[in-house]
Amino acid sequence: MTEALDVWSEFHVAMLGATAALAGLVIVAASVNIEKIILAKALTARLAAAIAGLVLAILTSGIALIPALEPLWFGALVLVTTAGAAGFQVHAALALRKDPGLGSMVPRAALGFLPLIAYTAAGVLLLAGLPVGLMFAAAGSLLALVVAIVISWIALVEVLR
Repeated sequence: MTEALDVWSEFHVAMLGATAALAGLVIVAASVNIEKIILAKALTARLAAAIAGLVLAILTSGIALIPALEPLWFGALVLVTTAGAAGFQVHAALALRKDPGLGSMVPRAALGFLPLIAYTAAGVLLLAGLPVGLMFAAAGSLLALVVAIVISWIALVEVLR
């Protein structure tokens, strides 16, 4: 089953580069207005969760590129790294409860959990010996990019309002 992970190597190389570049851009963009961002606790927490999601995607793609890594180990490491990123997202969701922002808190908080759900499914499926977990890991990476872009845009618009 190691061959199944090898098939995804080009995808992970591309995701590693793209995600690392986006993470750098998000951090630079946030640093320009950091004084305003830290005043909004929910915004700060959401931005931190978005960056944690990007770091999760970077780590997942990097781990996937370890030579001769067994999918079982990949699944276990995906679950461990996902748990770390989940802490940031839970904190963001709790911060949103106190934020009277636009719209319901549930969809605003749910957005950040999408990549975590995909990565969790990937880890569980891979631990069960099911190669379809690799598709869920890919979905998690792509969702992490989308969520980070959306949250970053929201943060920048909120700061400039």
